[in-house]
Amino acid sequence: MKNSLEIKRLDKLRVSLIEYNLIWEDAKANQHYLDNLLNNHQTDIILLPEMFSSGFSMNVDTIAEKPFGNTFVWMQNKAKELDTAIAGSISIKENEKYYNRFYFVSPTGSVFIYDKKHLFSYGKEATVYSAGDRIVTIDYKGWQIRPIVCYDLRFPVWIRNTEKNPYDLLLCVANWPKARRDAWIGLSKARAIENMSYMAAVNRIGEDGYKLEYSGDSKMFDTLGKELKPINNHQEILQFEISKTEQDDTRKHFNFLEDGDQFYFG
Repeated sequence: MKNSLEIKRLDKLRVSLIEYNLIWEDAKANQHYLDNLLNNHQTDIILLPEMFSSGFSMNVDTIAEKPFGNTFVWMQNKAKELDTAIAGSISIKENEKYYNRFYFVSPTGSVFIYDKKHLFSYGKEATVYSAGDRIVTIDYKGWQIRPIVCYDLRFPVWIRNTEKNPYDLLLCVANWPKARRDAWIGLSKARAIENMSYMAAVNRIGEDGYKLEYSGDSKMFDTLGKELKPINNHQEILQFEISKTEQDDTRKHFNFLEDGDQFYFG
């Protein structure tokens, strides 16, 4: 689908991280749960976990959808209903291949698509899914936004904030197990610091169909890596407000990005 820029420019952006217990391999049940949870919620971006309609499952014959199938349509309708962008990844089948596909759907109908680049070989993801090969930057309300999915978080060169592909906000959606929560928190903070970018990292809670436990630990870090506090107190909706002016002033003051090494990625 053709992407278009949002007309309204916002200095302050409200980002809501939805940290909940995914219902295993049941898209309709997850949609119903989110319908109730998000009822009348006011924000600028809603960020859902990785494979939010199914959980991180390798059972593609059960969960994979068409590229613009039922869950995507639900995202479109929800974005329009709430007048907000909604983003998260879904298991997709396209041309006889499977992708862990991130959709960013705006309320005006713009759609941005990113296929997960780094597949989690330890969890057998690479034996089922195909990797993407394209960096995607989203232009939304005056913000340049970079999406990544879970395991991508471990690969800083792929996420590098460069003059060619600059961004202001990094969105990471994940199913990151409790056993490796220290890495989840540490890597999320590091990506914010090294890229002088706001970093929104959303993770699920509960237990999946493989008996893996998840502790959530969804976070928002600012341009210097400071953890921000939510502006609301809902247990499953962590809402933050971030400022472009504050980021621009911080970047201008410290100038870290311009002192960085140049990388060739190939």
